Amino acid sequence: MLSSRNYQLPEPLLSSVLAILDAHIEPRLQQGLVSAGMVSKLGLKGRRLELGLVYPYPCQSSYKDTVMTLTRALATLDAIDEVECEIDLQVPVNTGSTNTAAIPNVKNVIAVASGKGGVGKSTTAVNLALALAAEGANVGILDADIYGPSVPVMLGIADFKPVSPDGKMMTAAKVHGIAAQSIGFILADEQAAVWRGPMAAGALVQLINETSWPELDYLVVDMPPGTGDIQLTLSQKVPVSGAVVVTTPQDIATLDAKKGITLFNKVNIPVLGIVENMSFHLCPNCGYKEHPFGTHGGSNIAERYAVPLLGELPLNISIREGMDKGLPSVVAEPSGDIAAIYREIACKVGASLAKTKPQTGVSISISDDE
Repeated sequence: MLSSRNYQLPEPLLSSVLAILDAHIEPRLQQGLVSAGMVSKLGLKGRRLELGLVYPYPCQSSYKDTVMTLTRALATLDAIDEVECEIDLQVPVNTGSTNTAAIPNVKNVIAVASGKGGVGKSTTAVNLALALAAEGANVGILDADIYGPSVPVMLGIADFKPVSPDGKMMTAAKVHGIAAQSIGFILADEQAAVWRGPMAAGALVQLINETSWPELDYLVVDMPPGTGDIQLTLSQKVPVSGAVVVTTPQDIATLDAKKGITLFNKVNIPVLGIVENMSFHLCPNCGYKEHPFGTHGGSNIAERYAVPLLGELPLNISIREGMDKGLPSVVAEPSGDIAAIYREIACKVGASLAKTKPQTGVSISISDDE
């Protein structure tokens, strides 16, 4: 992953250090640190080893444990008494498998989709964006749900209005450490977007390309539910790096989720995994775990289509209350159990994109057949 390495250790110490580092398997990349190209610097000052690591995906909550594990392992070498470790984040660019031009300043585009409404897709998109940022990345979110934009309310910025200093590009909102854009910022309060499919799809492309995005590692796109014009337009005219499909456990939701996966497969967009919302409910008094909407819906889909089950979120009133107040779980309770689930999902998504090798020159063909 790195174009150059700065290794300044004498032999045979260098070989011993590299062996220890490569024996440490990065859990989400499933590679040793050396094999994954993550070791950027090795030096020795006296008996102190100076180690530099570069992660290709955001996971700063794991840094401390990684450093402690490596320090213990490296300190077993006679020439080393202490380890000084610096960790950096360099997210690689992934413009997907189409020949679509990259969005200026955006390295990766993540589509968050669902086959039907009411499964918590927007809640997932917002918390995924915030979790990626909490793990160290530069993140933006685009509310592509033209007919039902909810991101402004969920982020507590319903009053924001974009401006265009140069008459060409619009500003994005800045909130909770991320950039945000939505058709809801442009429409008047309670005004409906009464547009036919092609018009709505055109508005989406314009919203993406005419927003002045800051430097972003990830742009999370909250898709409208279904598999229609807007989804096809996004897949053909926007360099989507990968998609996250959201479902709930019940059969009717998983049936529609399968259609969403099929769509992304047809247009050569990698499905990064499944998120199952409303997976279970924990009684706040006795801790009893029940599954009001059934069990194993998300995991069965994941197994059938050979994609990861990224996480299972509980049916919890605090998630809904936080979104209504403009305080999503990741920022409302950053150390809570729900935020931890979203952060783990974010790490898995980032790692999956880092491992994905985009194809080039793919011809997209869409038929009416499944």
